[in-house]
Amino acid sequence: MEILYQDKSILVAVKPAGVLSTDEPGGMPELVRQALGDEKACVRTVHRLDRVVSGLMVLARSPKAASLLSEQIRQHDFGKTYLAVVHGAPEQLSGTYRDLLARDPNERKTYVALKPGKGVQEAILDYEVLASAEDLSLVKIYLQTGRTHQIRCQFSSRGLPLWGDKKYSTLPDEGPIALWSHALHFAHPDTGEVLFFEHQPPAIQPWTIFDTIQE
Repeated sequence: MEILYQDKSILVAVKPAGVLSTDEPGGMPELVRQALGDEKACVRTVHRLDRVVSGLMVLARSPKAASLLSEQIRQHDFGKTYLAVVHGAPEQLSGTYRDLLARDPNERKTYVALKPGKGVQEAILDYEVLASAEDLSLVKIYLQTGRTHQIRCQFSSRGLPLWGDKKYSTLPDEGPIALWSHALHFAHPDTGEVLFFEHQPPAIQPWTIFDTIQE
């Protein structure tokens, strides 16, 4: 478990791919407790990453911290920036994707809905293309909303599936999905100080295709 920062109220760590964000056997809170050497430590999930996605997560170490961080998320004061590698290239180098998303619980997939309805939620993200190579694009994404599979669904619906996405792409990529929780910013629940954390994705394909990733 790679821990970047910890104090009595919060802990920032890198979630490995294949690990659940929630507090259950093998989930991030349990792995953090093991890393801390305290099976009874208070470690609470306040935001989630898809199981297949890796990168930065902040976890609360007290009920008060969990409540205050969750409130920041509800008020959109908690910033999350991702890096992704997509097949193809967006029509514009930067922009905003705004869709209505619906969830199919049986297929466990998210779809773009044509009109409002029960369970349909608005999804908004901003993106910027950082580089292109080998018919792939390295994209920085800032989430304005946090819907299930939002990034994967919104890009794949535009013919831009994420590299390695086994659920929303039929392309035969080998390796984990190229979606990385790159940066977080939020106010510390005790002091109110705005904290910013950033971490680069691992030096594996397809990230290594782009020289800018290591700058």
